[in-house]
Amino acid sequence: MALFVFCLNKPYETGALLRLLNEVMIMTKMISGLALATMLTGFSAGQDTNKSCCSVLPSRFGTAAPEAPEGMVWIPGGEFTMGWDGEFGRPDELPLHKVRLDGFWIKRTPVTNAEFKEFVDATGYITTAEKKPDLAEIMKNLPPGTPPPPESAMVPASMVFRPPGYPVDLNNPLVWWEWKEGADWKHPQGPGSSIEKIMDHPVVHVSWYDAEAYARWKGMSLPTEAQFEYAARGGHEQWQNTWGNEPVTEGKPKINIWEGPFPNRNYKKDGYYATSPVTAFPPNDYGLYDMAGNVWEWTADWYHVDAYRMDARKGVVENPKGPLISYDPQEPHMPKKVTRGGSFLCSDAYCSGYRPAARMKTSPDTSLCHTGFRVVKNVPAVESD
Repeated sequence: MALFVFCLNKPYETGALLRLLNEVMIMTKMISGLALATMLTGFSAGQDTNKSCCSVLPSRFGTAAPEAPEGMVWIPGGEFTMGWDGEFGRPDELPLHKVRLDGFWIKRTPVTNAEFKEFVDATGYITTAEKKPDLAEIMKNLPPGTPPPPESAMVPASMVFRPPGYPVDLNNPLVWWEWKEGADWKHPQGPGSSIEKIMDHPVVHVSWYDAEAYARWKGMSLPTEAQFEYAARGGHEQWQNTWGNEPVTEGKPKINIWEGPFPNRNYKKDGYYATSPVTAFPPNDYGLYDMAGNVWEWTADWYHVDAYRMDARKGVVENPKGPLISYDPQEPHMPKKVTRGGSFLCSDAYCSGYRPAARMKTSPDTSLCHTGFRVVKNVPAVESD
């Protein structure tokens, strides 16, 4: 169902959160550590497979661009170096490797609450966070011998950010997040909250399955990890950030991130405490909004610890779709998808997840208050004249 994953100097792994959660809960005797850890792992409740978006750039590199879908931007095909070996780079962004992509359409913004509501109204779709967890699916994603969660934990719920209001140990995320029954895409802060006044904000509390269902309904797909990074760079391979190499703290606010000592004080220099309207900040040089900050975004790719190494051995990789299976040695029992872009909870001092090369990984049945998605439309390549 939902595990609220915050980014540290490296992505905070689900397993690390669960281990910390168990330790704290045992010490405080508030609740069984295993029970709550299980509850927060990311439940699957029998995903629905319910079955258009964006035009600025010309067709190039041998791909014929069809008529522009509404709300989408054409990204010309080309070759780039995927990964990052500079400042703030992380081990899973290496080794650098060459990738060649065909041109594709990508949504100008993340999918908004209004757009997701249109999908739900048309199909009756129910998101992961709105469903009672499936115990059998939970147990499949836990280490052998883990006891099942109590019935009281088997409720529709998600995780919401709750700032402590005072400095805390950043290794103890329990002090700033809360398991909230009734939190979902329509109620981002739980019962009593609403999206009525934030319809132009990105939809959140959606799992990978929810994002995939929307994409299928549109006749589109989620971007591959390579497509997202290529589009986020905006045609500038050597830039560290979507706007250039200027530090995020210099000049005018560039993106929606955390500004101040995390997690107790956000100065809100950018004007926002949580999500922001999807066009609130300048686009990158491809005309794409929120490719950095605001919300993490689901990609199509499975996470595999050796994916970049395998690709690097192939020379130039054409239109990679990611590994066929997921493998994270820290949690070998739990398959994970990659998210990109960073969120309103990232900062230069606490997380640099807003960089184009930065990666996060989480289970596909996890839904978060700082994670959304956008869609792409691929077109067949043809020979240029």
